[in-house]
Amino acid sequence: MYMKNVCLAVALMSAAPMIAAEPVDTTRSYELQSVQVVATRAGNRTPMAVTNFDKQQINKFNFGQDIPFLLSLTPSVTTTSDAGNGIGYTSLRVRGIDPSRINITANGIPMNDAESSTVFFVNLSDFASSMQGMQIQRGAGTSTNGAGAFGATLNMQTENLAAKPFFRFDGSAGSYLTHKETVRFGTGLLGGHWAVQGRLSHLASDGYLDRATTRLNSYFLQAGYVGENTVVKFITFNNSETTYHAWNYASKYEQSLYGRRYNSCGEYWDDEGNVHYYDDQNDVYHQQNYQLLWTQRFLPTLDLNVALHWTRGDGYYEEYKSNKNLEDYGLATEKFKTDLVRQKKMENDFYGAIASLNYHPNSRLKTVLGGGWNKYVGDHFGKVLWVKKPFDNLPIGHEYYRNRAWKSDFNVYAKAEWEFLRGLSGFADLQYRHVGYRLQDPADWYIGGGAQGLWAHDDFDFFNPKVGLNYELNRHNRLYASYAMSHREPVRNNYQDNYVNQLKAERLQDIEVGYKYSSRRFTAGVNLYYMLYDDQYVLTGQLNNIGQMIASNENSGKSYRAGIELEGAWQPVNWFRWDANLTLSRARNKDWTITTDDNQVVNLGETHTSFSPDVIFNNIFTFEYRGFQANIQSRFVGEQYMTNTDHKYYTNYNADGTVQSRVGMMLDKSLQHLQCQVRQQWLGCPWLSHEWRQGGGILRGRPLRSRLRTLCSV
Repeated sequence: MYMKNVCLAVALMSAAPMIAAEPVDTTRSYELQSVQVVATRAGNRTPMAVTNFDKQQINKFNFGQDIPFLLSLTPSVTTTSDAGNGIGYTSLRVRGIDPSRINITANGIPMNDAESSTVFFVNLSDFASSMQGMQIQRGAGTSTNGAGAFGATLNMQTENLAAKPFFRFDGSAGSYLTHKETVRFGTGLLGGHWAVQGRLSHLASDGYLDRATTRLNSYFLQAGYVGENTVVKFITFNNSETTYHAWNYASKYEQSLYGRRYNSCGEYWDDEGNVHYYDDQNDVYHQQNYQLLWTQRFLPTLDLNVALHWTRGDGYYEEYKSNKNLEDYGLATEKFKTDLVRQKKMENDFYGAIASLNYHPNSRLKTVLGGGWNKYVGDHFGKVLWVKKPFDNLPIGHEYYRNRAWKSDFNVYAKAEWEFLRGLSGFADLQYRHVGYRLQDPADWYIGGGAQGLWAHDDFDFFNPKVGLNYELNRHNRLYASYAMSHREPVRNNYQDNYVNQLKAERLQDIEVGYKYSSRRFTAGVNLYYMLYDDQYVLTGQLNNIGQMIASNENSGKSYRAGIELEGAWQPVNWFRWDANLTLSRARNKDWTITTDDNQVVNLGETHTSFSPDVIFNNIFTFEYRGFQANIQSRFVGEQYMTNTDHKYYTNYNADGTVQSRVGMMLDKSLQHLQCQVRQQWLGCPWLSHEWRQGGGILRGRPLRSRLRTLCSV
């Protein structure tokens, strides 16, 4: 009763200013706000493999897990979670391609970190609660702003300004002390034109793995003006995260000794041989985003979109390191090993502008001219906070390395879709992109005197053409085919991990052919793809000092990915729906070489590409009846190689030739995800509902999860 009174009171306060509001055309308002993402999205006739999510679909599966887990049941997608429960540090792969090759935008603005080319979703906690919709394009996709797309393009649109006032509380709780609290509010259109809307979120979890805690706080706030032909919005969103390290992972052997939840991060031993775990082994980061969006409709056939953006990030990760050489930290002139605590820190700014002009004179022709310019400046530096011995009076915050990086990114593109015969349309998309990257010596160890001058000075010019055909046989059947070329520059880790100052860019040629059928009760689709790479950076199986996988193109030469994606949905009756999709793929490196201990180069021929399963299957049963909704979801992922050598095991030998150990280099095929979700809308109380969810997994020891969700909205 208390919650009901609170909701009603807030509703009355929010509605009070609206008494004198003029009626508005909400359909036209929403349409104009959505124009912001039209330039970078695929349309109904674009010959690409596409999956769309509207706000209702997002809300149905949004329990606080990161965005990769909202996409986990779409074709060809695999996900990982450091903590084991989809909260904190998570990643997304599409067709086996790692996250740094997936272009991600919000309102057309690049979200990929400029240096790593990766989106760290831990810095976008509960962002799904502020989304209007998203689209994932598999393959090279259409031209967009920011990082080159080698696996997929994820286009996110933040929520529209609502015409009516609202207040909503959303709470979820589950296993491992996981809980999420979200408050959303909006004034509605004041005076028929002005609105303020926002969200405040707190999310925390102890994680499935030991000590893999996550503490996230975020907000989303937008204010705007909506006119007959004009929309101006200022958006700011913020995230602060503190996450205990869980990136070391654990082998099956370690799990057999210490349990499936074993986490070695922060582990050290005292002088008596007792094991301890460092309390502050944390990743701490704050990210602030600003966006200013302007959409202007000059004519019913002509729209202009302009956006300015700025992202500020700063943070560090702190760790206890055992038996480290003080020479590497500038604290000794000769080799001396002891324990220490260090912080690796970064501060960066990313800013720029994007624009697009959309001309659509009739239903048969659509054209877009767009582009953007973005600039990144980032500082990287490290500090020693404590040394076990021999320093009793260590200078506070001793800095042992510092370097800076600069990156500029300019692109311009032109697109056209033209139905030149009834049902038959052509698609053309041409993009020019220039990338300039400058960085000082990226060494994260003491090099004496600090980084001086430019260590790397690379410029890349890319031409990315895309063409295709789409044929609509009738309103139920559609065929399409496309060819696309894309390029991608090396990222910071490629320079740092391989420690070279000039690297080659990658090139992708992507061919897609597909068919789709849709009717009121049944939809189905098939998509075939062949992706040919030149100088692809592929994962070697090695990890750097923070658990990230090292990639190289020194011995990859040419490689390819080919596959077939099947998907379908069947709703025989109103209360039951069955969705399923299956990916059968083949990812291989051509003429993969390795160098043996005696410096002999061995050609292994065609080998499996690491972390690229041959089979991915997803299945969802949905039941709905009079406000009751239940989902049963299952997921199967085939085996994956952890290196590109095709070796399932590595054998280590002692000096006398006897076997010391045998190390497995495979991720076994498994039922990765099994989940049940129930939602009950209480009759007579449309503002209150409960949701319960339970699921579990086998791969990496993912836990059973149960969640109770309470919603209060008006």
